[in-house]
Amino acid sequence: MADDDAFDDEYDDYEDEDDVDGNVADADDDFVDDDIAAEGNRILGARARAVVEHVARNVADEPEAVEVEIHERGEEVQLLVHASQSDMGRLIGKRGRVIQALRQVTRAAGASEGIKATVDVVE
Repeated sequence: MADDDAFDDEYDDYEDEDDVDGNVADADDDFVDDDIAAEGNRILGARARAVVEHVARNVADEPEAVEVEIHERGEEVQLLVHASQSDMGRLIGKRGRVIQALRQVTRAAGASEGIKATVDVVE
């Protein structure tokens, strides 16, 4: 019971503190409502694109030459990776293993956003 009283006293002290503007801070001001934005405000495939850019730039010898183009079709996103000619082999990998792994990770990132994401490497 003593712990509850200590918490209440600390909570009461916090409620009366002034913020930078001189307004009295309320304890509920620290709690942010993390609702997802309306459908019209979200960027479709942003997480999948970020994953592709990160992986492709870290695999490539010339990371500044890597660009990711995005095409949206409903709830499906196609990501096209443009890279220098010398990095194409590195992005595809031996027997296509690097691009297969990149596609799998991108599908998972897209699924977390509720979309289907595909990746292709283009010249």
